[in-house]
Amino acid sequence: MIHFVGAGPGDPELITVRGRRLLEEADVVVYAGSLVPRAVLSWTRSGCELHDSAGMALGEQVEVMSRAHAAGKAVVRLHTGDPSLYGAIGEQMRALDAGGMEYTVVPGVSSFVAAAAALPTELTAPGVSQTVIITRRAGRTPVPAGQDVAGLAAHRATMAIFLSAGDLDATMDDLRRHYPAETAAAVVQRASWPEQLVLRGTLATIAGQAREAGVDRTAMILVGDALRNEGEASLLYDAGFTHGYRRAEEPGGPDGGPAGQVDGQADAAGEDH
Repeated sequence: MIHFVGAGPGDPELITVRGRRLLEEADVVVYAGSLVPRAVLSWTRSGCELHDSAGMALGEQVEVMSRAHAAGKAVVRLHTGDPSLYGAIGEQMRALDAGGMEYTVVPGVSSFVAAAAALPTELTAPGVSQTVIITRRAGRTPVPAGQDVAGLAAHRATMAIFLSAGDLDATMDDLRRHYPAETAAAVVQRASWPEQLVLRGTLATIAGQAREAGVDRTAMILVGDALRNEGEASLLYDAGFTHGYRRAEEPGGPDGGPAGQVDGQADAAGEDH
């Protein structure tokens, strides 16, 4: 079996339990050597065959996986972060489909959430932003019409901008078409790595801060006033809010607040509810 595994943002302890187990069991690992730290490969066993994909074209990667699969070996294709985001796994899966090979995908911790943890901040905040836009600037890989940074900035939501640290000045210019110059911004280089660097500022200052710090790649750009950790509290733990697991305090009770509306569904902490 072939497993596409998200290695996480860098810290070897941020790989999932399943991802670590698959690495420990793997006979062959094809890994993104330019992005996955060697420390993550420490979970592999002695004798595991390792292939650095940084210098390999798609056909070479598929050939290694196909040959190992045909021999009945356990294969891990190790991608940085979460493989579903800028992981180029689509063309690999299509090639495996064409060859009739089975595979699974194991998600990983993305660098944009590791960057939020490094600040630390919540990317969504009541009254500020309930939307996170994940995008990148056009480069050697073009961006489809209508998905450019300047156009997406019109939503004034929180933005997580990948693969764009090399052109920060132009990125900030695009964002300032819709966001005020004093909007909060951050650059986190190598989130969760030992050499992690965190810069906080505004759209007016962050490019200069990053330039002074020598940041030009492997960095996440986060934008939006949710980063200030200000604004309204959520209703989730409000004593005056009723949901499927808790009744609101009655007027005159310990909190003296009015009873809230009963949600049709139970509200619970976390993104999947």
